Amino acid sequence: MTLDRRAELGEFLRSRRARLRPEEVGLIDHGARRRVPGLRREELAMLAGVSVDHYVRLEQGRTLHFSESVLDAVSRALRLNPVEREHFYRLARPWSGEEPPAEQEVRPGLRRLLDSSDVPAYIVGRGTNVLAWNRLAAALITDFSALPPRDRNLARLVFLDEGMRELYEDWTAKAADVVAYLRLDSARNPGDPGIAALIDELLTESAEFRELWERHELKDKTHGHYIYLHPVVGRIDLGFETLRLPDDPDQALIAHTVEADSPSATALSLLAAWEAESPPRQSI
Repeated sequence: MTLDRRAELGEFLRSRRARLRPEEVGLIDHGARRRVPGLRREELAMLAGVSVDHYVRLEQGRTLHFSESVLDAVSRALRLNPVEREHFYRLARPWSGEEPPAEQEVRPGLRRLLDSSDVPAYIVGRGTNVLAWNRLAAALITDFSALPPRDRNLARLVFLDEGMRELYEDWTAKAADVVAYLRLDSARNPGDPGIAALIDELLTESAEFRELWERHELKDKTHGHYIYLHPVVGRIDLGFETLRLPDDPDQALIAHTVEADSPSATALSLLAAWEAESPPRQSI
């Protein structure tokens, strides 16, 4: 199974129309009962300066051959942010249907870089698979080496592992971020059967995932912070920075950061000391 680009495009456009109100875009709402939330197709077409038929064909995915000017006009009318705009263009353009991507491998030099880091760090690949990690990341999040390779996956852990709900102070925000990133990643890799199977599994197994998936939110993994409630050292407020590899943009190194001389810095030091005294964990 692969991504149905036409269906995905239509759902995405309808979700973005639904979040706009006539008064927000300078249209007069005469108070008549509206059958759909947000803008009608006709209103969106008018704002974009394209014919209604042209826009309907785009939203219904009848063809993926639209000019740059049409895509630009629709993007502006929908007020898409840069991440949404890139996603829209990717869905609205023809896809050559290449062979499924090869299995990802982490270079030895990157593994050494992880091992030499004094902060939790790990590498995420396609479909939120955790490809490599250091001992502090395992101590903070979970012992990835103790999991079957299939379960070393952030989305699967967040939604199907009860322990993850206790680990994050704001699990709801973490879950929303994971879904928004996975949707973006699935469009970047439409021929990856592993991503399609993961999404199908989570749609079946998690009502919370289904609810978030239907929102069509998008978010790239760049930087931010999460508050962890670690069972041994307590509350740790950690930032993170994402470094995407130039020669393999589907691999991203996630490194946590901590404010110097803060309670979280103390907690992270305690975590490192606890990890050093624990039975050896495998860092991969």
